Amino acid sequence: MAASTNSLRRLTSFRTTLLPSVTPITPIGCRSYATTESSSAIAPGTTRRKATTFQDKLNAGPSFSDFVSGDKDEILDPSEAYALKTALTPIPDSKNYQRLKKDLRGLNLHTVCEEARCPNISDCWGGSDKSSATATIMLMGDTCTRGCRFCSVKTSRAPPPLDPHEPENTAEAISRWSLGYVVLTSVDRDDLADGGARHFAETVIKIKQKKPSMLVECLTGDYRGDLEMAALVARSGLDVYAHNVETVEELTPYVRDRRATFQQSISVLDAAKKAVPELITKTSLMLGLGETDEQLWDALRQLRAVNVDVVTFGQYMRPTKRHMAVHEYVTPDRFELWRQRALDMGFLYCASGPLVRSSYKAGEAFIENVLKKRRSGSGTAEGTVKQSTAAVGEAIQ
Repeated sequence: MAASTNSLRRLTSFRTTLLPSVTPITPIGCRSYATTESSSAIAPGTTRRKATTFQDKLNAGPSFSDFVSGDKDEILDPSEAYALKTALTPIPDSKNYQRLKKDLRGLNLHTVCEEARCPNISDCWGGSDKSSATATIMLMGDTCTRGCRFCSVKTSRAPPPLDPHEPENTAEAISRWSLGYVVLTSVDRDDLADGGARHFAETVIKIKQKKPSMLVECLTGDYRGDLEMAALVARSGLDVYAHNVETVEELTPYVRDRRATFQQSISVLDAAKKAVPELITKTSLMLGLGETDEQLWDALRQLRAVNVDVVTFGQYMRPTKRHMAVHEYVTPDRFELWRQRALDMGFLYCASGPLVRSSYKAGEAFIENVLKKRRSGSGTAEGTVKQSTAAVGEAIQ
């Protein structure tokens, strides 16, 4: 018992020697308020915790004073203001727009207006009546075999096969709309032996059979330079043969697919005019890609050399960040200058402006009047349809 008591005393004495008194614990940091200065908020000798990425982004952003400073907004640079104004177009929501879209989806048809994200879709589809609404039907599916740097239409080396009912469905849809002028275009189909030329021609013939008075414009591809296919489409009974050179010759390799060349496009337009001399031929160029005045002059001279009748100029707009950038936003004055220059060179008609596209307001009164005058002077529309059907029908079969 005595031994146990002595052991307990020695243990108590050892603990007293080890901890002679209670030492207060120094806090790691001091508590502070939001208004406390940073110099007094942290105790001496304390290590600040490393800031997070979120805090870095937050600290780099605008402060409260930026929102309440009362300073006037900075005036935009003229080029920035013009680009913003050009990009602002009405949101499509009219009854005509909804009706056209419903008809297209019901017949499994596609339009370049939607696939190419055209800024004018609300204007063209949303006319105040049926006759003023215009839609550009895109034949042969919605997938192209080429990949141009300016175009947002999806691409594939092996697109789906052609829909054999598309010519009939297209003619049926157009007859419902009671339009006076329609534009047909297509994706490039290099996977097909004829590039889709026979499919195109059959669609035109079907439309003319259902409504002979309909004016038809066809915006075609280059058929890989096969001029016989271009002539086949030209003789199908259409009224306007359009094929776009897109840009000047010097920029073509950087803007279009490598399989498309400026001279090949010139040859296609020439072949169409030679196949049907009274046919109106048409092309379009985008401005703002870095072209020079001399390059534009040269392009127009080559187009007039093959008797192209109509040319349009429009501003290139970048569809997505994956496409080539805009080199410049062209002013309305320059668009008007090139419109007048084109007319002085002998073009029958020229549409020029920031929002002008190759098939924008294709039923322009001037072109319609020219076509109707030519038609009235050369016989009835029904006779024209019969002749074109007899000439092209055998080639399609």
